[in-house]
Amino acid sequence: MKTTYVSKQPNAQGLIDWTADENNTWKTLITRQSEIVKTRASEEFLEGLDRIRFSMDEVPQHTVINRRLRDFTGWEVEVVPALIPAKEFFNLLANKKFPAASFIRIPKDLDYIQEPDIFHEFYGHVPLLTFPDYARFMEEFGKLALSIAPKDRSRLFRLFWFTIEFGLLRSGTGVKAYGGGMLSSIHETVYSVESSIPKRVDFDPLTVLRTPYRIDIPQPLYYVLSKFTDLFEILNQDVIGLLEESKELGDFEPLFPLESKEL
Repeated sequence: MKTTYVSKQPNAQGLIDWTADENNTWKTLITRQSEIVKTRASEEFLEGLDRIRFSMDEVPQHTVINRRLRDFTGWEVEVVPALIPAKEFFNLLANKKFPAASFIRIPKDLDYIQEPDIFHEFYGHVPLLTFPDYARFMEEFGKLALSIAPKDRSRLFRLFWFTIEFGLLRSGTGVKAYGGGMLSSIHETVYSVESSIPKRVDFDPLTVLRTPYRIDIPQPLYYVLSKFTDLFEILNQDVIGLLEESKELGDFEPLFPLESKEL
């Protein structure tokens, strides 16, 4: 996938010079999204938002976010270009660093951007990185991905896609979103928990490993965890064995036209 965006480089003090227009884009995005997630995001995500205390008026600096994250879990966000190779992505996770591209979408892309910008990375993912067990899952996932053959990483990434990016969670008040992919999207946050169009299926690792996805459409299928702590049990299973079994069984028939590749 090619990107149309160029990341901004930090200065000697590690700060990024965001323009007034870019800060206004952040303000618009976070103001409207903060209302959308109130009744649709998991309790853990909402607690993470309270912990990380994003600015409502300007794009947060990586240095500020890192000071707060280190206090909770020892993690940091790492300034990266718009797109990075898979190996680099997993290597960062394995070293307690979450890659965050240093650009923000332009106004015409306000509602949807295919490339992961700083709003997606910060707002969608950083709040849950304040939870030690969640951060540990991310670290161990990175290490696991680096331990397998590169050709198998895209299949393994399905576990990441259907949890960290587009995972749903059952709660006493209904299904809630915890995946960063939908929680940074004004449309998919609502669609994922309220629309009658997508399927919602109980999470099963083997089933997930056999499920193809597309990155450029609202998801036609979501996997739902019974409780937040179930996420941390996934990697306690024989994931390598399940990965091999999923290859032998083959993929399920996609619920979408095969016009775009997986990550």
